[in-house]
Amino acid sequence: MYWKQIGQRRGNLMKTVIRLMFLISCGIILIGQINSYSDSHQKSEMQEVTLLLDWEQNVDHVPLYVAQESKIFAKHGLKVELLWGTDPDAPLKLVAAGKYPFAVSYQQSVTIARASEEELPVKSIGLLVEHPLNTISFLKKSGIKTPADFKGKKIGYTVAPLDVLLFNAIAANAGLTKDDYELISVGTNIVAPLMSGQIDAVIGPFRNYEINMLKLEGAEADFFALEKHGIPDYYELVIITNDTYLEKHPETAKKLMMAIQEAIQFTKKNPDKALQLFFKANPKAPKELEKLAFRDTLDLFATTQVQSKEKWEAFTKFALENGLISKSVKAEDLFVNLLEEKPSSPNVNEK
Repeated sequence: MYWKQIGQRRGNLMKTVIRLMFLISCGIILIGQINSYSDSHQKSEMQEVTLLLDWEQNVDHVPLYVAQESKIFAKHGLKVELLWGTDPDAPLKLVAAGKYPFAVSYQQSVTIARASEEELPVKSIGLLVEHPLNTISFLKKSGIKTPADFKGKKIGYTVAPLDVLLFNAIAANAGLTKDDYELISVGTNIVAPLMSGQIDAVIGPFRNYEINMLKLEGAEADFFALEKHGIPDYYELVIITNDTYLEKHPETAKKLMMAIQEAIQFTKKNPDKALQLFFKANPKAPKELEKLAFRDTLDLFATTQVQSKEKWEAFTKFALENGLISKSVKAEDLFVNLLEEKPSSPNVNEK
């Protein structure tokens, strides 16, 4: 069933943040079992680089496969390997250690890494998905209309402390106290407890996946977007590199982001063709679910590669005030804009 596979994905993504916090506190960098990146790749006419994925191939990555399959990377002088190494903890640490040049990561992970005592030298250089995918989800038959309706309810969460922190902030914004609801750990099993009535709502489902999985299971669900209920809007998926690589190879990083920007624009203008290219590269992907998920991801792909200083500062402030990090960090240490000109936003309804 769909929910088992994606529920495990969500749980592991949340565990990535927790394990990253622990590993940073211990000063440990685990290199993993992926072969090391070598500068000898750059000796060929077409510059070869690797971009590590944050998770197994899914429609969040459609623009990356568009760039690969339609030769957009090649147009910018790059031969890009899209690599997933089975360990969601590995990409940020491997980039921080200089073993690979680029990875797909998360704003909250970059913030935790740079705010740690060890200060892992990673930085966002551009955007893939520009709004949170995480939600608080519930069945429509529950009668929940606003966050204030969580009073007296049982609320599931995947991994503490992040989900608990986020839910408590939203509940407080709705005028509730921690005594007004019961939090229940559901681990990676997100959908089943909701459908069985064990819980009334759950924080953790992705708006593009779990809602559609529930639909495929025959259940009607709704959700609250975190950024509309008291959580600062944050970038879900960012492209990261490390400080040393960026200093030595700024043009390579800029070429990569120019290609990704072009591929995102193509995806928004030609969604059907873009999805076909994704399926061509990933023929074993579950088409029914991925089509629905892509429909609900399309508007969330980045509309610009100019990252907002205010957006990074707002999430850092929130993370510090709520105990996710123990010290503040400057926005300029978290991101850099390689493409200063804001591209015109295509009409995503056009084909």
